[in-house]
Formats: sequence, C-alpha cells, structure tokens
Amino acid sequence: MLKLVFSSSYREHCLNTVAPRLRVKPDSNSLFDAVGRLTGLTRRSPTNSLSRAFFCSDSNDGSGSGSGSQPVVEVEVKGVESNSDGSDSKASSAIVPTYPRPEDYLTVLALPLPHRPLFPGFYMPIYVKDPKLLAALQESRKRQAPYAGAFLLKDELGTESSPSSETEKSVYDIKGKELFNRLHEVGTLAQISSIQGDQVVLIGHRRLRITEMVSEDPLTVKVDHLKEKPYDKDDDVIKATSFEVISTLRDVLKTSSLWRDHVQTYSQHIGDFNFPRLADFGAAISGANKLQCQQVLEELDVHKRLQLTLELVKKEMEISKIQESIAKAIEEKISGEQRRYLLNEQLKAIKKELGLETDDKTALSAKFRERLEPNREKCPPHVLQVIEEELTKLQLLEASSSEFNVTRNYLDWLTVLPWGNYSDENFDVIQAQTILDEDHYGLADVKERILEFIAVGKLRGTSQGKIICLSGPPGVGKTSIGRSIARALNRKFFRFSVGGLSDVAEIKGHRRTYIGAMPGKMVQCLKNVGTENPLVLIDEIDKLGRGHAGDPASALLELLDPEQNANFLDHYLDVPIDLSKVLFVCTANVVDNIPNPLLDRMEVIAIAGYITDEKMHIARDYLEKTAREACGVKPEQVEVTDAALLGLIENYCREAGVRNLQKHIEKIYRKIALRLVREGSSNEPVMVQPADAKAEVVDESDHHAAANKADVEVETSVQVDTVQTNDQPKDPKDAAGSQELQETEATKAVEKVVVDTSNLADFVGKPVFHAERIYDRTPVGVVMGLAWTAMGGSTLYIETTQVEQGEGKGALHLTGQLGDVMKESAQIAHTLARAILLEKEPANPYFANSKLHLHVPAGATPKDGPSAGCTMITSMLSLAMKKPVRKDLAMTGEVTLTRKILPIGGVKEKTIAAKRSEVRTIIFPAANRRDYDELAPNVTEGLDVHFVDDYSQIFSLAFEYDDNTMVN
Repeated sequence: MLKLVFSSSYREHCLNTVAPRLRVKPDSNSLFDAVGRLTGLTRRSPTNSLSRAFFCSDSNDGSGSGSGSQPVVEVEVKGVESNSDGSDSKASSAIVPTYPRPEDYLTVLALPLPHRPLFPGFYMPIYVKDPKLLAALQESRKRQAPYAGAFLLKDELGTESSPSSETEKSVYDIKGKELFNRLHEVGTLAQISSIQGDQVVLIGHRRLRITEMVSEDPLTVKVDHLKEKPYDKDDDVIKATSFEVISTLRDVLKTSSLWRDHVQTYSQHIGDFNFPRLADFGAAISGANKLQCQQVLEELDVHKRLQLTLELVKKEMEISKIQESIAKAIEEKISGEQRRYLLNEQLKAIKKELGLETDDKTALSAKFRERLEPNREKCPPHVLQVIEEELTKLQLLEASSSEFNVTRNYLDWLTVLPWGNYSDENFDVIQAQTILDEDHYGLADVKERILEFIAVGKLRGTSQGKIICLSGPPGVGKTSIGRSIARALNRKFFRFSVGGLSDVAEIKGHRRTYIGAMPGKMVQCLKNVGTENPLVLIDEIDKLGRGHAGDPASALLELLDPEQNANFLDHYLDVPIDLSKVLFVCTANVVDNIPNPLLDRMEVIAIAGYITDEKMHIARDYLEKTAREACGVKPEQVEVTDAALLGLIENYCREAGVRNLQKHIEKIYRKIALRLVREGSSNEPVMVQPADAKAEVVDESDHHAAANKADVEVETSVQVDTVQTNDQPKDPKDAAGSQELQETEATKAVEKVVVDTSNLADFVGKPVFHAERIYDRTPVGVVMGLAWTAMGGSTLYIETTQVEQGEGKGALHLTGQLGDVMKESAQIAHTLARAILLEKEPANPYFANSKLHLHVPAGATPKDGPSAGCTMITSMLSLAMKKPVRKDLAMTGEVTLTRKILPIGGVKEKTIAAKRSEVRTIIFPAANRRDYDELAPNVTEGLDVHFVDDYSQIFSLAFEYDDNTMVN
C-alpha cells in the first residue's frame, strides 16, 4: 500500500497553524471496531501508546470551520505500533493543509482514469503524459489549490476492453471535447498529494458531478459537489446490510493479507467507519470491474450502495473459496508426488542393499554390451574403441548430470546400428524380371538397367551401390519403381523426401553439444532397416531448398559420391560409416533443377510417360483391380468396358502419368459401390414397405438402374403380399430359412453394373478434354508445333496474321506469354522468313511492308524453350505465300541464322503428343534420329517421320505438295 510521507518542515508549518482540531476516537460501537475485533487487526501495545494520523478533511460532508480556517481531523488509533527506526510517532502522521476548503472548488482540472474509479479515502497513482496538464497540476499545487477532478473513462462503443498499455496510449491521445464526451459524469475530488516526474499521487475526497466544460486544453470542467441522500442511521435494514458486509469482509480478511493492509492504511487517515464509508471501502478493495465500481460511486442512496457493495464482496468471497480449493488440490498433488518419489528412492536403496538390482549405470552398460555382442566380430575396430571409451566415461559420470544423458544417447545410437549386417541379395535375373513385370507394365529401359545391376553383382559375387535417378512427369510411377527394385533385389526399403529441405543437419546430423541433437537421415535409415545395404529412395531431389542452415544439395555430394561414401561422417556419431553398399534411387520431375555437381554423380533414366495403349494395360491389370478391392466390389458385380476406359483416358486423363487415371477409376468404383448398396438395401425384406408408402432413390439417367428398379418393385410387391396373406411360420428355424431364401432372391435381383461410353459421364462427369486438334486442315498462317512440358508432351498451334500493310511498315508483334528464348526464336524466324521469301518469290515485298502478329494460343500458360523456330518460320511463310501447310503435319526444332536445324529434347513425349492428336507426319531434327530409333514400336507405329538438318527440307515438305492429291 502507498504510504503518505511529508517533509518535517511542511509538517511544522501545518502544526504551527492555528486551527480547531476535531478529535475522533473510535468507540466500541463503531463499524471499524467491529471489523477490527472480528479480524484481530486491533493490536494493543504494552505501553498502550497512541498514533495520530492527520487527514486533509472529512470525506463525507466536508464540514469545517469558517472561511480562512484550516480544519484538521486528528484520528487516534489505539494499538498501532511505532516505526521500526524508533522515531517519534508523529513522524508517521500525514498533515496536509486544506486551504481553501474542498467545497470551494467548483472548477477543477479533469483527470481521466482508464482502469478504475477513485473512491473517497483512497490513494491512486496515475501517469500524466500530457505536458500541459502536468504543468497545470504543478501550478495548482504551488498555489495551494492541490485539487483536481478524477473521472473514469468510458470504453469506446463496439470495442472490448483492451490491454492496459493500449488503453493508456489511447487516453493520452484523446483531448478536448472528445475527452469530455468520454468521461463519466460522476467522479471524485482528488487531492494532489505529490508529483514526481510524470507520476501524480491522488487522494480521493468527495463525489463530484460534471456540469459543463470550461476549457479544452487542458480540460477544465465545472462541477457540483455531491452528498449522500439523508438516511436513518437506526434503520434496521441498513444495519443488517452493513453487518452482512462486515461479516463477509471478515471472512475475506481471514484469507487475504492484502485486504488487511487496505484496512490498516484506510483507517489511519479516514478514521471511523460509518455506513457510506463502509460501502466505499468494500467496493474499492474488491476485484470488480470498473463499470461495477463506477456504479457504486454514482449511487447516492446509502442503502442501495451498501447492497451493491455486498454483491461485490460476496463475489470476492466466492473467488477466495475457489482460489483456496485450487491451492489445496495442487498442494495435495505435490505432496503425493514427493511421497511417491521418496518411497521409490527408498525402494531402490533397499534393493541395492539386498543385491536384488544393480544401479542405473551398471544396468545401462550391461544393456549396451549385450546389444553390441552379436555384431562385435563385424564391428569396425575404430567404432569398438569409441564405444569402450564412452562406456568407461558413463561409469564416471553422475546420473543427474546433463553429460550423462548425452553419453547415454550417444551409446544408444552407436550400439543400435547394424555394423557389418547385410541382407542376402537376390542375384536371380529371371526371378527379378518376373517381380518387375508383376509390378509395372512397360518401362523396358528401367527394368533393363536393374537387371544389368543384378547380373554384375552375380558375376562379381558382391554388389556396389549406385546412384540411379528416375526423372519424369508426376504420376508415372517413379516412387513405386523404387519399391519394386527393392523387392526384386531382396533389399530393405527406406524412403525420405528432400523436397523443400533447407537444413543440412537433416542429412549430416547435429553436433552432440546441441540440445535435442539427432543423427542425420542416413543413420536413422540404418537403424530402421537393420542392414547396411538397403535401397534408399531420395524423393523429389530436384526440389531441394536452400536456407540459413546451409546448402543441402552440397551436403548430398558426400552422401551420394561412390568415391566418398565408404567413409561417410555423420556430425552426431563422429565415426565413419560405410555407405558404399547402399543403392540410392533418386526421383525428379525436371533434371535441369538438380545442381550439376550432384547430377554428375547420378545415372539418369528418363521415364517419358505412357501412351494410350500402355495406360489401357495399366488400368486393366493394376488400377482397376486395386480400386475394386479397396471399394469392396466383387468382379462379378461390375463390368467396365474397354471403350469406357479408352474414353476415360482420352477425354479425362491425358497427362503423362496415371495418378489422375487412378483417381477417376476409384471414383467410378465408389459410385458403383453406392449403387449396389442402395439397390441391395431396397431388396431386403426387413426394409420393405407397402407400395403406397415406398420411396426409392434411383439415378434416372442410368437405364440399367431404372430397369432394375422396376424388377425390384415387382418382386417387392409380391413379397409384401405374401407377408400380408400368409401366416407367419411358427417354428423359428422355418422363419430363419424363409428369411435366407428371401435375401438370396434379393441378391439375385441386383444386376451387374456395366460402365460403358453411354453412361461414363454419370460416374465421372462431363469430359474435361476435347480434341487437341482445332482444325482438320490448318488454315493459312497456322502451323502445329510439338512441345514438352513437365506433365508430358503436347501439341500447340503457332498462328500468324497481318495487322496492317503499308510502305516500310514491316514489324513483328508477339503474344502468348512467351519467354525470352521464344521471343529470340521469333526474331530469328522473322529474319529467316524474309530471306527465304526473297529467294522463292523475289517480287513479293510482303514482310517489308506488313506488320505481323504472331500468337501462341493458351496465353495463360507461360511458354519458353528453343524448339519453336521451325514452326514460326513456316507459319510466317504460309501467311506471306497465302498457302496452307500440308495436312496432318507437325514439326519441332530450332533454326540458326544459317538455316541449320538444331537438336531438341523430349522426343518420346512429343511423339506421344503427336500420335494423341492423330498427326501422321512429323518433322524432327536429323540429330534426334538416334532418340527416335530407341522408341518402342507401338509408339512409332503409323507415323511418317522426316529428319532434316536444313530448313530447305522443311520448306519442301510443308509447301511443295500437289493440291490435287491433298484430301480435305
């Protein structure tokens, strides 16, 4: 609690002033004496000395002597001990001059209080950040007018109570009329006790009500002094209410020492408790919110004020009881845990004395040695040496030290690793071929590489780990290929994804000095698989991140380098580990995103994707079977025709992979399962209702379901008639037999669901794709090109048209979200097209006098790459010569300024895209002939492919044809 301290000179000035004194001695009937007697706060000293406290004025009615006098209230409080330093009891007295009288102040400075109102007789320190207001308060104090009005601040409309710092900040920002409107009308006349910096200590005296605003900065208001309404001191209701307040205060004061300090400090400068003061005291020291306290402050009816205070102190009593119960429960819990701990320690000591159990360190060492014993002969000598040193260190450490836990965890990792343990590999090429064919259709190049690895291992008698990188679009089965390889080789499989990995410690481990340190992923892998020659699949290696914790791509160099990983050093273990027997398989969507030093250590196998024929086999042999089993549908209950699968592949799932195809097949089988359950439920006799009350849910668009519904209704009506006309069998066995017969008939009534092209849209919705070919015969200025994307190959049209024509207006405008490389290709194509047209038609000044617009459709998709030069030249020449290109022609390739055709990538993807668009004639660069020759026969079947190395060959193929032989 705040204590009022004044200098001796100030006190002498007050004492020497001639003024009548009013001595108030608490008699036996006073309320405060009752509170003191009930709480034991009144203490009698051996010398029965008296302490005197002087207060500025009576906070109740403000009565005093005439004008110019200085009334002082002297309060005698028995039993208050003197100061500990032995000074005179007068040193603890607070003497404050009160000239002129408080009731003479009808205009005061308005101080906003953000948190709680100030009650008469209480201290409150506030911080004044407004320099003008602070200067005005200091000036008032110097003029012996140390009074101001303290008014509670209203909350803003529609806002909750904010934290104190934000509230204070908003109080300092509000000034003038806005502040006047935010203040409550009723406040407290406050004496300015002291000002230290921006802290002002206020003492409440009496209630005020704002009448009007005088000035805005600082805010000054006119006030009326308020007095309590007259009341009968002998009223039994008021007495009973006050006694109940005292009784509740007594109960709270027993549990809260803070409240006792409030009572002692209040009694020193307020004196006797009467009814209004008792109400103010109870409300002021309660923990109620500011609005409830303001309600008490504004209440002038003493009985109502006592009732409001009684509610607040009753709530405080309930809070005290809850606090006491919480403290008791926690104390019981803590004491119970301490007792259990002591008993456990005693039990350990007893067992140790009897020899029934060794101590923790001995048991740990025995566990580690027992774990290491099977691999001791295979364990490298340098690892054994480190383990022995750490075991010795463990015996010397205290079990409670932090180093003990670090050493224990380190030994745990060292002894759990499979030192020298290898799984028996499968070197049977025929069996491996069978396993790979079971799991995957096609992928001949991937299977061939795995069989080569097995053959080399069989001839050498041992296998060395390699790094194979499977690259291809999403959904082509890269991750599942890794699992099949592990099964074919009879190796343990471990997969971890490095997509977005930015912390080197995930690969190399943490230092043991860090809290929560752990080894890297490879050490965790060896612990999980239990062998030193697993197959480790590093997924999404092209999506490695790079952050503040290092560069993981560089950390992978040591892990994947065959020359270095025989002595891979993990930061946590700090002993070399042999990873040369591990077979690493990496997956990536785009090889270009892999750093070159890392890519150099890999053997890249490209998986271009699947053509329609391959997707058909995969869907029929793998996806459909898996989806049917997952949905619980029996093979005899459903039939998906080849035409439906073909329509699904061509109109819904054109991407290179089969993941989207798998989702659509699962969607079909889920809907089939729902249909079977609905129809089966409608056929159950238990669920049958009369025909007039029957309601069925049937897809009206499905003719099979509609026909089935009609059959079911006929059969159901027969069953209902039977139940209504025939007597129920008396024998329970007969009843069970009849029920089984009815269920069998109901099951037979459910027909097989057939999915065909006619009802495919009922299961998977409307087709997503339409034919990629926009034109049966490309018009003038339009040529079909072939492109590679991360999702596989695709065909795209390049269109050129004339914007305007005039002398010397030759120019080129590009659209279609083209990248820098394609923009440069367009400029090269424009230059070459002008040169070629000059050779073919010297009199045609088309390019010199025409502004052209070249556009690549699907402008929302960014496009870039060095393989559209041939197509752009052909499109411009077609427009200039007003002659369309050959029908069913697609081309790809980049052109130099000397008209040489450069090789391109993605031959298989582009070939698949052309075949999907029913293109028969393809132009490839001559340098890509070897890539085309490696393609499977089913991919190249029915295609007329031309390999060119100069643009003149493309010109001949595209434009030099007989119009009479072209079929439109």
